[in-house]
Amino acid sequence: MSLIGLLKKLPIDLGQAQLRGKTKGKLIALSFVKDSDGARRALDVGCREGIQSEWLKAKGYVVSSIDIEKSYKHCKIVDVNKKLPFKSNYFDLIWCSEVIEHLDNPAKSVAEFRRALKPGGEMVITTPNSRCWLYSLLRPFGITPEKMQNPGHKHFFGIKAARKIFPNAKIMGYFPYCLLKFKISSLVGLLSPTFVIYEKKSV
Repeated sequence: MSLIGLLKKLPIDLGQAQLRGKTKGKLIALSFVKDSDGARRALDVGCREGIQSEWLKAKGYVVSSIDIEKSYKHCKIVDVNKKLPFKSNYFDLIWCSEVIEHLDNPAKSVAEFRRALKPGGEMVITTPNSRCWLYSLLRPFGITPEKMQNPGHKHFFGIKAARKIFPNAKIMGYFPYCLLKFKISSLVGLLSPTFVIYEKKSV
């Protein structure tokens, strides 16, 4: 097994391939999702096999699941690089985990998310932190975020790039790694392999 393959198997969410359904970043993100009364609408952007859509349904949301290809029976094929096929002020929650790094223009797509979100609605997003100190340690060995992360990634965010798109959001992460993982809101850009972004639309 290659060194990169071994690193991806470590429980530190690097690359996330083997851990993407249960990463600490996703668990922190899920903690921001309030229980619903069955009438609130959620959009799962990049639903893949529908694991997170099912999480949201279990929380009581009416879920619209979208992705670029259909791997989940309730998925609607939507290219989020384009205008979303939903009315403005429609969703109470937008969930978007490990997607914005794949997009052509993340800022433009996030603006569409905001358009579709109701006033007072919430947006929960996760994306890899490509400026985490761990990558700095690996870089002398030729192991870059481009090699560690999904081949489909087009953007490699650090805290400054994340803040540019989400200037008013809470940005969190976790530290340390392996068995002990605690949510942090300080030094996130340095320490956390993942950004957890929470934004509430103004009323």
